[in-house]
Amino acid sequence: MTGQQKPAQRYGAGIWHFATYVDRYATDGYGPQRSLLEMIDLAGQVGDLSVVDINYPFPGGGVSFEEVEAALKRNNLSVIGITPEIYTQVFAKGSFTNPDPGVRRLANEMCNEAAKVVRRFGADYVKLWPGQDGWDYPFQVDYHDLWKLSMDGVGELASQNPDLKFVIEYKPREPRNHMSYDSVARTLLGIEKIGLPNIGILLDFGHALYGGESPADSAQLAIDYGRLFGMDVNDNLRGWDDDMIAGSIHPMELMEFFYVLRKNRWEGVWQLDQFPFREDCVGAAKSAISFLKHIDQALDRLDWDAMKDAQSRQDAVVATNLARAALFNLG
Repeated sequence: MTGQQKPAQRYGAGIWHFATYVDRYATDGYGPQRSLLEMIDLAGQVGDLSVVDINYPFPGGGVSFEEVEAALKRNNLSVIGITPEIYTQVFAKGSFTNPDPGVRRLANEMCNEAAKVVRRFGADYVKLWPGQDGWDYPFQVDYHDLWKLSMDGVGELASQNPDLKFVIEYKPREPRNHMSYDSVARTLLGIEKIGLPNIGILLDFGHALYGGESPADSAQLAIDYGRLFGMDVNDNLRGWDDDMIAGSIHPMELMEFFYVLRKNRWEGVWQLDQFPFREDCVGAAKSAISFLKHIDQALDRLDWDAMKDAQSRQDAVVATNLARAALFNLG
């Protein structure tokens, strides 16, 4: 396996990369509010982006489909996914796992509306990030019932929309202290239990780091089960989901992640999920994509046969030297 034959790589970003951020300290935000149309125009300034993931309902409201479509067209962008906002105040006690069946129904309706938007834009999937589904305290929930609700909620959506893909973006915690879909293994268990072909994983590199996983191993596991439908990259210090510029902290692990993707001929979009709170958002995207291109070139330089041989012997020294030589272009 040389990995030399590959199509032109496409890059994408969550549209929130170009939003204005707040946190629990700077509740007034880190800059002026931006409309969805302004975010799309900023995404267009990056140059290398071809697709974006858009929240639904549209951020800020008051914008029509026609206006969004016009903004996408003038920036040469298309939509890869729609992310329904099933993690806001009304879902504080959960979306699919909310104790109120009326709120669970609302989550289902919002996701079905997002499915209609996916069809309108010709996008690839509905992205499910049920960040409020889970628990915070011991004895707070019945774990059996909670997990069943988690699976039933996703399974119902997939059954209602067999023509579309649904991707679950797992994360260990935040906003809930324990999220239902908290790891690659648990998420795969749920997907396999549901048993429908149109449910997969969107693997966030930073979430895997944050959860103590090896992102490359997580990707391989999802691929082995035929469930890696999408991916995001960013970086963090492992103690939190910092959503920093991809490759800024863990370049070797990021290269290994893409090594696994190429080894398995996974040909999806390389997508950014970064939160440049204090940085220029366009500059942060350009920085990340520049490094992703460097990794792509490093994989071209990598001695794949030697790496395969080193891994067959579990020779960490040789494997590390090979990866370093390719990544840092060392003679």
